[in-house]
Amino acid sequence: MSTALVWFRRDLRLADNPALAAARDAHEQVIPIYVHAPDEEAPWQPGAASRWWLHHSLVALHADLRRRGSGLHIAKGPSLQALREILEATRASAIYWNRLYEPAITARDRTIKQALLDDGVDARSFKATVLFEPWEVQTGQDQPYRVFTPFWRKARADLQVRPPLPVPDSVPTVALDGSLAVDDLDLLPRLDWDAGFYEAWVPGESGALDAFDRFLESAVTDYAKERDRPDRESTSRLSPHLHFGEISPMQIAWELDERARPEGQAARSTGAEKFLSEIGWREFSVHLLFHFPDMPEKNLNARFDEFRWGEDDPEAILRWKQGRTGIPMIDAGMRELWATGIMHNRVRMLVASFLTKNLRQHWRHGAAWFWDTLVDADLANNSQGWQWTAGCGVDAAPYFRIFNPVTQGEKFDPDGVYVRRWVPELADLPASLIHHPWTEPDCLEATGYPPPMVDLAESRQGALAAYQDLPKAGD
Repeated sequence: MSTALVWFRRDLRLADNPALAAARDAHEQVIPIYVHAPDEEAPWQPGAASRWWLHHSLVALHADLRRRGSGLHIAKGPSLQALREILEATRASAIYWNRLYEPAITARDRTIKQALLDDGVDARSFKATVLFEPWEVQTGQDQPYRVFTPFWRKARADLQVRPPLPVPDSVPTVALDGSLAVDDLDLLPRLDWDAGFYEAWVPGESGALDAFDRFLESAVTDYAKERDRPDRESTSRLSPHLHFGEISPMQIAWELDERARPEGQAARSTGAEKFLSEIGWREFSVHLLFHFPDMPEKNLNARFDEFRWGEDDPEAILRWKQGRTGIPMIDAGMRELWATGIMHNRVRMLVASFLTKNLRQHWRHGAAWFWDTLVDADLANNSQGWQWTAGCGVDAAPYFRIFNPVTQGEKFDPDGVYVRRWVPELADLPASLIHHPWTEPDCLEATGYPPPMVDLAESRQGALAAYQDLPKAGD
C-alpha cells in the first residue's frame, strides 16, 4: 500500500488543506506529522503567547484526527533528520506540506525539499495559507508592489474564489511508535500569567469556525463603520486562527460570497468587502516580507536610517509595556494585550504611535514586545504594522501623522467603556474626563492613576522636529 506523510506546520486544520487532500487522493495511507524545530525559525522563534496557542491548537488537531481514525505524530527537529527517520520507519514514498513564506523558513524548506528529492522521495508543497503566492501579484514592470492600494486593486481583480476543500471522512494511517505528546514540547508558560487567555480564546479549527460564524451573524454587516470601535464586539478575532492555519483565507473569501451578500444582490455587502480588504492587508504583508526579507530588522524607507530616535529609555519602555503611561487609551491597550494576548487594531496604532513618536523609542522595541505577547504574532503582519505606524515603511502612514490618544479615545470609545474595562481605577470617572483625567488633578489623587509620563503636545513637536532633520528623498 502506498503511504505519504503530511507535514503539518501552520496549517493546523483538516478543511481546505491542499497537502492533506492531495495525499488522500494519491495514497492509500496518510501519516499526519508535526516536527517541532523552533530553532530553525531563528532569529524570530515563537514568543510565549504564540507557544501557548500552538500547544492548544496541536491538542485540538490531534483530537480531530483521532476522530477520523488517525492522530498526529509529533517529533522534535532538526526537521530534515526527523522527516528522514519517519520516512524510513514507515517506508513512505512521498511527503506533502503547505508553504510558508518567512525568510528563514523558505530557505530551510528549499533545502529540505531538494534533499528529499535527491533521496528519491516525492516531496511536494502547496499554496494554502494565502490567497496569492507572494510572486503572483506584480506591477506592470514585473516588480513587487510597495503600496497597498494598487496591490489590492490588482489582487482583487484577479481573485478567483473557489469552494473550500472538504474535511476527509477518514484518514487511513499506519501505526507508528515514538510519537511525543504535546506536553513534551514544553510550550505552556511556567508562570501563571495566561489565565485570561482561556476566557478569551478557543484555539483549534472548531474555535476558528465558531468565531467566524459569530462574526458573519452579528458583525460583518456593520464592519466598515464599526471596526474602529474597541468598546464594541465589532471585529472578527480571527487573526490568531489565521496565523496558525486553523481557517484558510479561501474559506473566508468563499463564506463572504455565500453568506454576506444582501438578498437579491450579486455583490458582497460593504462590510464584507471591507473585511476582505483586511485579509488583503495580510496578503500585502506576506508579499512585502517575501520581497524585502530584512523588513523585521531594517527600515523599508532607507531615509529613516538617519532618523534621530531618542536614547533607549528602559524605564519608559517598561511603563509602556505595563500600561502605566498615564494615558488611558494607551494603558487600556497594553493591559488588554497582557491579559488576553490580543489588542484591538485601532488601539495597536495608538500604542505604536505613542512609543515611536511621543516617546521616540525605536519601533523594534515595540515589535519585539508584540512578538512575545500577541497570540496572533505574525512576522509579516507585525513588522509591516510597526513600520507603517512608525512612518518608515514602503506604504506607511506619513511620519507627521501622530495619533492623539485623547481625541482618538473620545471618537472611538466615547463613553469610556473600553478604558473602564482595562483601567478599572478610572471606572467611576465621567465620560467627559476619562480620556484626560489629569486635567482635574483631584481625580488623579483620588484614583491613584499616574499623571501622563510625557506632554502629548510637546512630545509631538519634538517628533516633528526630528523628522525635519531627515534627508530629503533623493539627497
